[in-house]
Amino acid sequence: MRHVISALVMNEPGVLANVAGMFAARGFNIDSLVVGRTENPDLSRMTIVVNADDNTIDQVRKQLAKLVPVVGVTDFQGSAYVESDLMLLTVTAPPERRTEVIALVSTFEGKITDVSPITIMIEMTGNEEKLERFVEIMRPYGIEELARTGVIAMPRGSQPSRPTTTATKKTRERKLDAPAQAALPPS
Repeated sequence: MRHVISALVMNEPGVLANVAGMFAARGFNIDSLVVGRTENPDLSRMTIVVNADDNTIDQVRKQLAKLVPVVGVTDFQGSAYVESDLMLLTVTAPPERRTEVIALVSTFEGKITDVSPITIMIEMTGNEEKLERFVEIMRPYGIEELARTGVIAMPRGSQPSRPTTTATKKTRERKLDAPAQAALPPS
């Protein structure tokens, strides 16, 4: 089952590596992993999309919450949330087919961001299903290049998010006299 997990983490070096390492150590394949700033400069939001059963996801949430730089973890499964992905797509669109491509972009509420004599670059946002449908429709025209940001998600405003696990905020103290092996990840 597809799960979208949001983790609020301390904005400091090594957090992404710790979280990705935790997933890798347990043999999970991450479908999407996005990290971005929040309104608080000390925190970042990680949005992780994985396919796993509910028991496995419960273990993942608990393990995430145990990591020191993680402030809170939310699994959006079963709650109301908004998810979005950004895609840039360059397709072959010679002048005789350009009108068709532009009409399709308009239908999918995309935006033309660049035009050359034989290609058009399209910017589109939406959920994964919408973007995948658009990519399939564009395949016959010839996809030259494609880039996606990955999924980001937040709970809907009218319904409170249900934090599944919340780690208590811990004050982190950095020591310059710590032994060298403390700074290395476990091998």
